[in-house]
Amino acid sequence: MLSRAFAKPRRSPQAGESSLRSTSIFEYEDLIFGFMDDIPLTSFPEYNDDHSYYKSMHNSESTSQMTLRQVLRASVGVMGESPLGMTEKVVLLGGKICAVKRFRRVGVRKSEFGRRIERLGLVGNQCEYLVPVTAYLYAKRIKFVVCDYYPMGSLADLLSGAREQGHTALEWKQRFKIIQGIAKAISFIHSQNPPREKHLQLNIHGNIKSSNVMVNIDFTARLSDYGFVQLADQVAVDDTGQAEPPVQPPPERAYADTLSQESDIYNFGIVLMDILGWPNVSSSSGVIKRSDLFEFFVDREQKKQALKVLDIALSCTNSLSDARPTIGQILSFLGVV
Repeated sequence: MLSRAFAKPRRSPQAGESSLRSTSIFEYEDLIFGFMDDIPLTSFPEYNDDHSYYKSMHNSESTSQMTLRQVLRASVGVMGESPLGMTEKVVLLGGKICAVKRFRRVGVRKSEFGRRIERLGLVGNQCEYLVPVTAYLYAKRIKFVVCDYYPMGSLADLLSGAREQGHTALEWKQRFKIIQGIAKAISFIHSQNPPREKHLQLNIHGNIKSSNVMVNIDFTARLSDYGFVQLADQVAVDDTGQAEPPVQPPPERAYADTLSQESDIYNFGIVLMDILGWPNVSSSSGVIKRSDLFEFFVDREQKKQALKVLDIALSCTNSLSDARPTIGQILSFLGVV
């Protein structure tokens, strides 16, 4: 948790105690070191619904009062971990809930980090299909960004949780709505002009995967972590949270890690396969069986639509990057204007 950057646990849980509960920094306040004074977070603009106007970068009423000490003292629960870092649920005083992504290792200096995240936030916060970034902090011992929180969690959580229980979490209509939202987010990113600004690619997401798709209660989707791979290094970790030497991922169903639009499209294809519950492949022939293919119920018309999405997914994951469709072609195939 965020407190781990500054504190050591007083003791291990005893018999009968839960080690998974949310831990407050108040329990470790006497162990915090390295900061004589509190540090304010840098806030992002707040847009109106039509994105026509935003407040000053440092005068947003909702986040201008947020400081490092407030974040550390908040009620914190770990939402997930990745090679980039740890994402946590933070409940601030007054009940405001945020998601905080703490990076494991940042390889750029403070000024360059600030320039990049402010530019990415300025662009990304204008799109209704991207998770807004509201603030960030770069300090000696900790670097993180603050984003909006979505109580339904990520697409990966919804799908994997239901599959573990043998249930179907989402109907096809809900899945297709999520697919459309992801595609629109990618379209917004890939259409950025200028595409590049001083060592920063604005027209590439770089880390599209199911765990970076946040789902609203109305089943609209927002893509998170836009450009974050250009802020921090990816560090492989083991089950204990310790860094491991980098390992080569398995070739099948592995996300591409090249910073390119073609890799974004490839990873979108992997996400589509996850949404479809694919593959249902014959172990003997390796041929996709289109009967009983999906883990969710579909009528005749919905099945045609789902099969079209499967065709798109297979095209997106073509081993030849030049043969993959553009996001504009994908939106056309999906019937999205």
